Amino acid sequence: MPSALAIFAHPDDIEFVAAGTLLLLKERGWDIHYINLCTGNGGSVQMDGPTTTKKRLEEAQEAARILSATFYPPICDDLELTYCVPYLRKVAAVVRMAQPSIVLTHAPADYMEDHMQACRLAVTAAFAHCIPNFQTDPHLGAYSHDVTVYHAMPHGLCDPLRQQLQAGAYVDTTSVHAHKRQALAAHESQKHWLDVSQGMDSYLVSMDEASRAIGRLSGQFEYAEGWRRHLHLGFSTQEIDPLKDALGELCVINEAYEQARAIPV
Repeated sequence: MPSALAIFAHPDDIEFVAAGTLLLLKERGWDIHYINLCTGNGGSVQMDGPTTTKKRLEEAQEAARILSATFYPPICDDLELTYCVPYLRKVAAVVRMAQPSIVLTHAPADYMEDHMQACRLAVTAAFAHCIPNFQTDPHLGAYSHDVTVYHAMPHGLCDPLRQQLQAGAYVDTTSVHAHKRQALAAHESQKHWLDVSQGMDSYLVSMDEASRAIGRLSGQFEYAEGWRRHLHLGFSTQEIDPLKDALGELCVINEAYEQARAIPV
């Protein structure tokens, strides 16, 4: 059975930008896997850190259950995620446990460092999937089949310098949006936090609006998730697109994006 692994920073990040794609892959027989690298301990003005950590772990486990995804525990607290060898060994171990053909992760440039560090760790951990001399924590053997990394759209659909971004592919998540919404609702502690910290009037409505915005960018779908495919060099023997292959007409390639990209010599 082919597998897909979502590697994101915080509890609820997957539900905001990637859960629809995971659900569609699940419907097509894929095994799906789920890890938030951070505990989410910073996400409350009502609870202390340890209480928030416990609450958010329970919520993330429930969200993964709703998605029917294999859950892996976080590796560090919020704002402490750095690109370092100890964390890389832990993330690479998760990659080897899941043995994914598809890795979903954050955009390389996003509005906060935890997202970008999670992206860097995910990319290198995926790169190391076939390197037997790289030691993981815990130690696990390498695997040899191809891996393709896809980057989600950043928050606000723009980079940290406010430049709007287009996706290379748009996935129609309309049919699974209600299921995605149910998984996001499991993170119930976050409604008040995001209302206070980021001015979101409604946690679930904010996700609805973001999904609709990507749907509008697609020019076709009511709700969508956008993805940019990482360069294949070092990850697969040739350029492949397993997400498009798996989802067919539900994954629409942005031809303008593809034509504008640099072609490696």
